Amino acid sequence: MTEKPRVRFAPSPTGRLHIGNARTALYNWLFARHYGGTVILRIEDTDRERTADHFERDILEGLRWLAIDWDEGPGRGGEHGPYRQCERLALYDSCLKGLIAADKVYPCYCSDEELERERQAQILRKEPPRYSGRCRTLSREAALGYERAGVKPAWRFRVEEGEVQFLDLIKGSMKFSADAIGDFIIVRSSGIPAYNFAAVIDDHLMEVSHVIRGEDHLSNTALQILLYRALGFDPPLFAHHSLILGTDRTKLSKRHGTVSVSDFRDAGILSAALSNYLSLLGGTAARGKEVISREDMIGHFSLEKTGRGGAIFDHKKLLWLNGNYIRGYDTEGLTELSIPFITRAGYDCASADRAWLSRVVAAVKGNIKTLADIGEYIGIFFDDYFELSDEALTVIERTGAVEVIEGLSRALKSGLTDYDAIMETVRSETGETGRSLFMPLRVALTGMTSGPELDRLFALLGTKSMIQRTDNVLKILTDRGPV
Repeated sequence: MTEKPRVRFAPSPTGRLHIGNARTALYNWLFARHYGGTVILRIEDTDRERTADHFERDILEGLRWLAIDWDEGPGRGGEHGPYRQCERLALYDSCLKGLIAADKVYPCYCSDEELERERQAQILRKEPPRYSGRCRTLSREAALGYERAGVKPAWRFRVEEGEVQFLDLIKGSMKFSADAIGDFIIVRSSGIPAYNFAAVIDDHLMEVSHVIRGEDHLSNTALQILLYRALGFDPPLFAHHSLILGTDRTKLSKRHGTVSVSDFRDAGILSAALSNYLSLLGGTAARGKEVISREDMIGHFSLEKTGRGGAIFDHKKLLWLNGNYIRGYDTEGLTELSIPFITRAGYDCASADRAWLSRVVAAVKGNIKTLADIGEYIGIFFDDYFELSDEALTVIERTGAVEVIEGLSRALKSGLTDYDAIMETVRSETGETGRSLFMPLRVALTGMTSGPELDRLFALLGTKSMIQRTDNVLKILTDRGPV
């Protein structure tokens, strides 16, 4: 590629940032960074009824969290702004006037009810729904009648016979029949431009060289190429990647579980892990690698590698990958990220010693797959929250378990503090080894059957706490009586 590309990510703030849109943003960002190009962020907010400021904030925050930055757009400015469509209405109106003068569009006075009846009739006849063109040859007198009655028209593009062909950089040669398209609306009766019209004008004026988006936009591309021709604009290059699918091989949606970037963040997924996983879904990562750096993502990115088939979103694979990132994260940074999740689980981080808290995080990070999982383990380090699980009770009621716990209690009360010395003492007194030795000790100190390594627990809990816990467990067993 000789010229540096200009790409755009153009979300509509009518909902939170969907994981599928995030992957599109990532693809555009990787493509631009690979070739030293420019990333444009454009907010397509012409749907005024559904557009909301909090959705735009969610989108911007989600992109920043994923470390997907932009060179032009909201908060950055640029030579091709403004970057919100609601601020570009005069540009669309100017282009509409040009199409009206060239007789490439016509006013349509059909009501929504009339159009719906027409659509349903076509479906019953097993015909593809498309506008019949009833207003295409409307007389001037009839049009004036509608205008006198206060009916405001939408504007429809005149689709001529023939085919629309283009070369997709991922899917190859594409062809659409104009007969199946029908005359489509480019400006609504409210005066607000339709998506395809505004996108074409913006992409041209913002000098976008490549439009990289999901394959669900393929039919839009056919309409947009017609508009490019009519407006006298050179179209950009198009690349339509496959969609993310649920396990039932349908487009990923809420019924499949978590689908928004903010939900994944709130569930304790690390941004680097999610970006990594999204790159794996498209097959754009370095061959044979699953845990890859951002630099490798950029260096190995290729549109040809994105694949043509839909990728199944595997939550288990994401959790596995996230666990890898958690284990490799520096402890101080991970502690900072974990504090909101520890607080959410009901623990007071403000009064806890920060160095001690970092040691706790270091102890448990090998056991968790998400930051939210830390709530399942953090309680074992706070005496006020200690309790025995049903599974733990089953363990300590087994033959020999009580003797092991009593041995630990005696060793601690004798003044022993070295972990290896304590373990050797209990082993010598009871004759227990392996799981029969370690599991009773684990459940007596944590109330759980899994968790951090015992040597870490000894160092973090301290002698006083461990004595208190073993005494409490032995009392519970005494109160329960023989099993």
